[in-house]
Amino acid sequence: MSTLIEWPVKSRELQSNHFDSTIWNDFQFRSDDIVIATYAKSGTTWTQQIVGQLLFSGDPDLTIAEMSPWLDLRVPPKAIKLPQVEAQKHRRFLKTHLPVDALVYSPKAKYIYIGRDGRDVLWSLYNHYSNGNQAMYAALNDTPGLVGSPFTPLPADIRKCWHDWMDKDGYPFWSFWENIRSWWTIRELPNLLLLHFNDLKRDMPGEMRRIARFLDIPINEDRWPFIMEYCSFDWMKNNATRSVPLGGAFWDEGAKVFINKGVNGRWMDTLTASDSAQYEARAVKELGLECAHWLAGKS
Repeated sequence: MSTLIEWPVKSRELQSNHFDSTIWNDFQFRSDDIVIATYAKSGTTWTQQIVGQLLFSGDPDLTIAEMSPWLDLRVPPKAIKLPQVEAQKHRRFLKTHLPVDALVYSPKAKYIYIGRDGRDVLWSLYNHYSNGNQAMYAALNDTPGLVGSPFTPLPADIRKCWHDWMDKDGYPFWSFWENIRSWWTIRELPNLLLLHFNDLKRDMPGEMRRIARFLDIPINEDRWPFIMEYCSFDWMKNNATRSVPLGGAFWDEGAKVFINKGVNGRWMDTLTASDSAQYEARAVKELGLECAHWLAGKS
């Protein structure tokens, strides 16, 4: 006797200096769509690269940022972005940073959610935005449809940035805990695969094959060495203009800044033992022990 699946239902909109979740209301799903979801800076671009290379059997010329847009980003507006996505002929693989209840979750699509320790996330966010140039801030703030406050540069002191992010749950970005919690809650759905950044670091070939199985992508073994090469951190950093939005125009030092170090633990020299203990206790309180353990990359 089959069990009736209770699919998530969209219950709210998230609109801000970054988000316009209303684009999902008008998005027409295809039966083979792929949605890659994270809070942010958790291996999103890496996973997009992996999916793209699996789909195209190892092609060094793929322009992943153009092929796999961040659908709910306000830039460009949905009136421009939606027709571009609908015109795509290849199997679509899109990116979102929304919690589950702010997007349309389709039984037709397959979803991949990637988690990463919040301390590593914030350090990567700090690098990403502190290196952003005026063009990035202008795009976020001057594009029509801004809801809420304009986005302003981060504090120079990363410890202040950390405490703001923790004390105000994701400030000045968006809620960290609700994002993780919303995807963890639906982890048993048959069309959702949970990945962890640490597992990709530990065993990229194994995780890539797991992704391929989940997405029903046959692997051309003759091309496997090339697929692997084009998904390596060094190759991606050296060819970052292909996988970074607008070829890196939002960073004065170019696309390589977007794909920064790909390492964990940079916070260890800055956060105190007390800071880390508070974070770990907060993770358990917000997420429960099992999810907090998974998010820490310990399983």
